[in-house]
Amino acid sequence: MTYRGRFAPSPTGPLHFGSLVSALASWLDARAHDGAWLVRIEDIDGPRTVPGAADDILATLERFGMQADEQPIWQSRRIARYEEALEQLKSTGLIYPCGCTRKEIADSLLNAHARNTTLAYPGTCRIGLNGKPARAWRLRVPDGDAAAITFDDRWQGEQTQNLATEVGDFVLKRADDQWAYQLAVVIDDADAGITHIVRGADLLDSTARQVYLQRCLGAPTPCYLHVPVVTNELGEKLSKQNGATALDNDKPLEALSAAARHLGLDELSGHTHPTLESFYAAATAAWAKRMGVTK
Repeated sequence: MTYRGRFAPSPTGPLHFGSLVSALASWLDARAHDGAWLVRIEDIDGPRTVPGAADDILATLERFGMQADEQPIWQSRRIARYEEALEQLKSTGLIYPCGCTRKEIADSLLNAHARNTTLAYPGTCRIGLNGKPARAWRLRVPDGDAAAITFDDRWQGEQTQNLATEVGDFVLKRADDQWAYQLAVVIDDADAGITHIVRGADLLDSTARQVYLQRCLGAPTPCYLHVPVVTNELGEKLSKQNGATALDNDKPLEALSAAARHLGLDELSGHTHPTLESFYAAATAAWAKRMGVTK
């Protein structure tokens, strides 16, 4: 199998240190496997996309010595492909329109919490809209034991999530006509031939949904690896929403060395690398050793 990995930032602002950790991990894993490393701009969520942020991200990656092996992919240019996948799922009867408002869903989850029962979407619209207008499209998840999705994560170990009790039927196209992350990422990875996904552990919870959707679409399931997320002093995930600062493009080696330490590549500590090339050579070897990558 030819290794194909990717880094998929959302252009909601400039790259910050948390993003760099994920980018570096995916880049090192691709290089350790002598594979291809792709970049996908996940600009499918129009209201959150910041003009100019995508170009800034690509420029920062290049300044840090991480240039994609192929032309970047832009989700906003793949709308027709998502429509095609939705129609495919409609033909199988696996999806249905949902007329629930956010308040109705929140109230149902609040009632479920009070009853100490599942906090998953209860499938209200499975049997029909009852006169309500269609707002979103949901994918029906299995019932019983078939709802338990298990996968092996190369960093986190074996993971199991019961979609029926922990998630419920999940949205593929939102009420605001925006495409849901779950559908877009599965289609994009399949079409690009992605074999390995390396990303932050904040996305671990969504993986079972993606594995199930891959099965529904007849798409292969990549190998997953979720690295520890970077947190701030309050223990929150470092993000643009809580004030993460942009990377300093004039100090790439300093930031890369810190990212390597976060990934547990301790053998790089105490070494001064005069060039990006020497850093990446040492970091790739350290990553291969840590992850047991053999050629």
